[in-house]
Amino acid sequence: MATKKNTPNWSDVKAKLADFDRAGLIGLLQDLYAASKDNQAFLHARFALGGDVLKSYKATIDRWLCPDVYKNQDYSVAKAKKPIADYKKAIGQLRIPTQRDR
Repeated sequence: MATKKNTPNWSDVKAKLADFDRAGLIGLLQDLYAASKDNQAFLHARFALGGDVLKSYKATIDRWLCPDVYKNQDYSVAKAKKPIADYKKAIGQLRIPTQRDR
């Protein structure tokens, strides 16, 4: 009978990161930075780098809330909310409790 392989989780990654030295961690961050625009936006927001760290987040929100009807683009409130959540994670802001949570 075949056993299902466990999927890696944060604890596994954290254990591997413990083996890195400073140069190794900087190299890893450099690779992550080069890997995607989302990673770049996250690091720019986290470290408040550049003129308008919200620019890429605003562009995504604008795209999904104000679609170009000439390009037959669709709208999506859920996809417009994602960059807001991503930005909050990037700056380390905790979720603010709502009236419903109290």
